[in-house]
Amino acid sequence: MKKLFKFILNTIPRPLLIRLSYIARPILSLFLRGNTYTDPIDGKSFSRFLPYGYGKQRDNVLSPSTLSLERHRLLWLFLTNETEFFTTPTKVLHFAPEQAFYKRFRNLKHLDYTTTDLNSPLADVKADICNLPFTDNEYDIIFCNHVLEHIPDDTKAIQEIFRVLKPGGMAILQIPQDLNRDVTFEDNSITDSQERARIFGQYDHVRVYGRDYFEKLRSIGFKVDEVDYTNILSKECVTKYCLAPGEILPVCYKS
Repeated sequence: MKKLFKFILNTIPRPLLIRLSYIARPILSLFLRGNTYTDPIDGKSFSRFLPYGYGKQRDNVLSPSTLSLERHRLLWLFLTNETEFFTTPTKVLHFAPEQAFYKRFRNLKHLDYTTTDLNSPLADVKADICNLPFTDNEYDIIFCNHVLEHIPDDTKAIQEIFRVLKPGGMAILQIPQDLNRDVTFEDNSITDSQERARIFGQYDHVRVYGRDYFEKLRSIGFKVDEVDYTNILSKECVTKYCLAPGEILPVCYKS
């Protein structure tokens, strides 16, 4: 199954994958039903989760029902337990909306919810993250998760996010990050897609972020909380929800 999933991820274009996933989800959920692991986003439990990864595959990480990964479930738990996101009227901008969240956020009547992306079929506004068509200080909350590693000029993208976030607003800017690496790594001379997937984790990633990512955010003006939320949750919850121990949530505020 791992080889099959790796082949699918590396050969089928992402927009088509999104459409096909709507067919696959109910079948996978039925096949893997059980009580060992739980997706906190919809509360459904399974005997195991699915493997996932463009380069090195991770076992037991992709929820069959919501197609959430570790980072999605971690963010959901943080928003549920530590914020008023699910109860307070808020204007939200969501880059490259994930299926695990899209309909759930859209159905929250207290949210003024806008999605944006260049290619996603789920985007309300087709836009370049480095040149956003939104006014200054427009949004209370911004989600931009696992997007910046695809953007050659990530500094400009982060500046644009900062610009459209309201003073007092919150932006959660998750990225794939190697916390053992002090400095972010880029090498545009590597052009082979398989080699890029091996080194960068995915063929279309342009960098591997290190711990200096947080300082980059601060240099643009954000106040950054490096939230190690799996260290706050119990070990039983981390296992039950198939989270990645030690993953850091970059929770950013604009003063």
